[in-house]
Amino acid sequence: MPAVDVVDETFLAVPPPVVKAAFADRRAWRGFWPDLTLEVYLDRGDEGLRWTVQGALTGSMEVWLEPMLDGTLLHYFLRADLPRPAQPRQIQREINRRQRAAKSIALDLKTVLEDGRRPGCPP
Repeated sequence: MPAVDVVDETFLAVPPPVVKAAFADRRAWRGFWPDLTLEVYLDRGDEGLRWTVQGALTGSMEVWLEPMLDGTLLHYFLRADLPRPAQPRQIQREINRRQRAAKSIALDLKTVLEDGRRPGCPP
């Protein structure tokens, strides 16, 4: 079982292809995850991406884009280990940091991609 196991879900009132485009841009990855090196191992089209992760963590990461109502439920998964053995307190700090970062990425995308759109209103 990986030391760092982060799961997050956020609703975005935009269709899955719009969210996918934000994650498909390799240049954006450095902004989202500056201390990680990613390699796509599965492109699921409008359903998302899966990556192998190296750098500050080693493991896998996924964004799964589930169509829901008039938008997308963005599921985020990060399962990885620290490069060196760590104390439980250090691991918990890393988990908390990654949880906050995941929600920050999702909420920033929500703000940019929705561009003021309210749920239920046409895009």
